Amino acid sequence: MKFLCTSTVLATLLSSSTCVAFTPPKSPLQSSTQARLATKLSSTLVEDVDTIATRSTQQLTEEQQLQSYISQSNTEAPLDQKSYLDDGFVFGLNGSGLERPKGKVASVVVEGDDVVTTPQQLGFVSATFAGHGLLAANAIHTLFSQTDGNIGVTALTSIATIVASWIAADFGSGVLHWSVDNYGNGRTPIMGNIIAAFQGHHSAPWTITYRGFSNNVWKLCIPFGVPTVAAITYLAGPANPMVSLFFAVFCATEILSQEFHKWSHMTKKEVPGWVNTMQDLGISIGRVPHAQHHIAPYDGRYCIVSGLCNETLDQSGFFRWMEHRVYEMNGVEANSWKLDPELRTMQDLGISIGRVPHAQHHIAPYDGRYCIVSGFCNDTVDQSGFFRWMEHRVYEMNGVEANSWKLDPELRARTLRGEYQLPE
Repeated sequence: MKFLCTSTVLATLLSSSTCVAFTPPKSPLQSSTQARLATKLSSTLVEDVDTIATRSTQQLTEEQQLQSYISQSNTEAPLDQKSYLDDGFVFGLNGSGLERPKGKVASVVVEGDDVVTTPQQLGFVSATFAGHGLLAANAIHTLFSQTDGNIGVTALTSIATIVASWIAADFGSGVLHWSVDNYGNGRTPIMGNIIAAFQGHHSAPWTITYRGFSNNVWKLCIPFGVPTVAAITYLAGPANPMVSLFFAVFCATEILSQEFHKWSHMTKKEVPGWVNTMQDLGISIGRVPHAQHHIAPYDGRYCIVSGLCNETLDQSGFFRWMEHRVYEMNGVEANSWKLDPELRTMQDLGISIGRVPHAQHHIAPYDGRYCIVSGFCNDTVDQSGFFRWMEHRVYEMNGVEANSWKLDPELRARTLRGEYQLPE
């Protein structure tokens, strides 16, 4: 009886039409038939071929020449349009089968998909979260018994487990996002619809904002559903209840990540105030951090729970390292490589200095980022004030000022005041 009441309450809460906790669609929804009859989406992954081709190669920057090369290469590709069931569906550029509509029209790419929430989706999502909640509650109750009713220990252990799971879920969302953006197609077992939806999202990212909560997250209830947590709980055994709690929270958060993702595509006025607060506190992914992912070749900023792990993963070259491992094993290139062939190079593995890190040196007064092998030492050397200390020593010995001082007198003044001093 209690379970029935719980399910009823959850079903009511998760209904997009009755609860502001999970934001409803922005406007009246188009039917799936209307969406399929609408103007096809175009791939936004390269610039217009004709526009690039008319420019003189000598006048183009290195990046523009790269885009020109990609675009011109695609004009020679077969014109057979692909569906969401094919490799290169979105990232195949020309012939991807997508055209961008004018205006922010909701458009779906998977046959049979729609932006209207169905009773089946609502029931599936409700049952999934009810199951996760029961497994998590059972884990906490088991821990309470194991600690002989010590509320403090139980509470602290549970909170620490939940926080750790939340952070791990952010990392997990990045790995999932990276994998479905770069590999597979609509025919991929279990994950096919998720892969097609994520890859198609880059052509019409606003479509996600037209979806109700259950319609938005139900696909993720398949890999992260109750059977997954139940199996882990069984394998961990009753002696390890925190394993069950960790993965119950982890899987629930992975499902919720798609709703956090939706919020990052909506304006502040389109979401409840507490959603903006969550984004401001870094609990859920913000608009600006996620917008950086939607810049071709879509090679970073994959984490969509809180985004906490993005900086570390991107700067370390983690995803480039993963892509190279995949390529070594099966010869399959990441979709991002097809957009930017230079992602194959050593720069993105941190073996040689990258473009963005070195570009920071070319900002007047050119007072940092001097290391040009891998750039590994730049942060440590710059933050320690090592070069300012060296410049001060040179000035004391022979009175010669560093060129950077001439460009920035304030840098000279701060150095001579001894603000940059290494420990004796």
